[in-house]
Formats: sequence, C-alpha cells, structure tokens
Amino acid sequence: MEYGISLATHAESYIHVKRAEEIGYSCASFFDTQLLNADVFVGMAAAAMVTKRIKLATGVLIPSNRIPPATASALGALNKLAPGRIEFGISTGFTGRRTMGLKRVKLADMKEYIRLVQGLLNGETVEWDFEGKHRKIAFLNPEIGAINIKDNIPLFISATGPTSRALVAELGAGWIMPLGRASSAIEAMKDMKEKWVAAGRDLKDLRVHGEVGGCVLKDGEAYDSPRAVAQAGPTAIMVVHDLVEQELKDRERGAMPPALTKALDSYRKVYEGFEPADARYIKNHRGHLMFVKPEERHVVDADLIKTMSWTATKPELVERLRALRDAGFHYISAQVRHTQPEMLEDWWDVFQSV
Repeated sequence: MEYGISLATHAESYIHVKRAEEIGYSCASFFDTQLLNADVFVGMAAAAMVTKRIKLATGVLIPSNRIPPATASALGALNKLAPGRIEFGISTGFTGRRTMGLKRVKLADMKEYIRLVQGLLNGETVEWDFEGKHRKIAFLNPEIGAINIKDNIPLFISATGPTSRALVAELGAGWIMPLGRASSAIEAMKDMKEKWVAAGRDLKDLRVHGEVGGCVLKDGEAYDSPRAVAQAGPTAIMVVHDLVEQELKDRERGAMPPALTKALDSYRKVYEGFEPADARYIKNHRGHLMFVKPEERHVVDADLIKTMSWTATKPELVERLRALRDAGFHYISAQVRHTQPEMLEDWWDVFQSV
C-alpha cells in the first residue's frame, strides 16, 4: 500500500508536507474549509514550492466555494508548480458548507461542476449556465505556460453513501473513503466494487483512498490521555458536530453505537447554549478536525475516542490496516494535526509494519 497525510489547511502546512516527503509519504491532501482553515490552494502552492516528489491533493474541494473556471485555473496553476503531482479531490461538502449554515451540495450539481472543471483542464470549450445565462468558456491562452493542462490531474470523489459511490463508478473516478470502523469500511468496499463492475469497469482500474484519524497509543496509554485527546479527539467528535444539527428519528439513534449516542446527548446541551442562537453552527464547527473545544472536552471521553477514531496500539492498528489491504484498499492517509507534527513519525512507523 501507499500512505499519505491529510491536513486541515494551514498557511504553513508546507512544513509538515516537506517533512512527510522526507519520511517517505506519497501524498498530502488539504481540507477545503473557508472560515476555519487557510485557503486550500494557498496551502498547496506553498507545499508545491518546497517539495519535489509528493503528490498534492484537494482533499476535498467543495463545489460551492468557488466557480468552476476559478477552480480549473487554480488546479492548472498548481500543475505548473508541481507537474503531474496534483490531484482533484471533490465532495458535496461537510464542514466547508456547515461553517456557513448550509447543507451539502446536490449530487447532480457536483457532477456538473466536475464536468466543467475537467473539460477546461482537458483544453475544451465547455457550455456553462451562470447567473441565468448560457455561455461558452475556455482557457484563452494556455500555450503561454502560465498554467499546465498537459499533465493529467486525476479526479477523486469522496463518497460515503451508495448513491455517491455509483457516481464514482459512472465517472471512473478515484474513490475517497473516510474510514470509521474497519468492518464498515470493508462493507463499503464490497458495495463500491459491485457498482464499479456494474458500470462496466475493470476492478484493476479502481483507485481507492482511505482516510483515518486517530492516535497511535503507547503501551498502557489511556484512550483519553491528553496526547490521545489532542490527536484523536478532533476525529472522534466530528460526527457529533454533524449529528447535532440533524433531526434524528428514534430508529436512526438506535443504530448508533452507545458511545456516540451518549456523546450526542451530552453535546446537545452544550450546543443549545451556543450564541447567537440563529447561527449556532459557527461555534459548533469551531476547531473541527483541528482541536477539541474546551466546552466539549468532557464529551470526548475514552469510549468516544475508542469507538469513533482509529486510536489503538501499533499492533492493533497494523492488524486493522492489513484487513483493509486485503479488502482492496491500496492507499491510506492519516490525519495529522498542525500542532502535533510528531504524528508524522508515529503513523509512518505503523504503516511500515503493515
């Protein structure tokens, strides 16, 4: 397998990416979450200037954050700085939309966005509906070398449900899968393979990127040690940030792990105290996948971290990763917190034992 890192984009993420390349990681992906993180293309450009080998990916870009020609231009510019090392990862959005109180982009709208961006990067003239008007657009002078559309920029789609996985198969894209428990990931892989074959594609062409978040525990270390909370806590509480903004039916709550149900009930009391009351999403997503907020620290206990993140000792993690490898995952990235750079070495040590 190949291994990478995933970063909540910081203006100085290039420091970690440079070190990741030195260690041996093959790819670094950058979150696209305005208002919470630094701009994804700024972070990637800085990393492109200090690296030579490691691939750089939008992990993942949110369609509504910028118009298609702007995205195509940014990707082309990055491809000039790092020829053949840029990957176009995209999804319908989670935090990048929730920071503004919005729901996910419709799947059909994302598909259209992909068509436009890929068409431009292929040097085509594409037809685009914008501001109520139908227009033709194209790069005007790519031959001057300000951007690079000669080297291919692979497409990857983050897909957690069966409908979005069907789109991955339809477009023949790479598949990004945020990984929860290993067993559920293997079930998702089975479904993805079925959809890939049903779309008339060869399984050897299926590119799968799995992403984990957690802490590599030292022998005897507690799941809720300060180090584990700092490294794994942001991943463990992530789903709680999502669920607290949804109207859940009893049937849906009953399907959740007990640790998650407990955390959601506890966090809801915190959430209902956020101000302004008509924009609780602002404080809800503060620190998302970056740090644990002081007011939610009591929610992030050992049970939640153990259940909702990839936190375990090295031997346990190696066993889980081998199961993913055997199921068909050939690339795994680990979330690395900007304030916890030692995670680079911790996870690399695990990866090298798989």
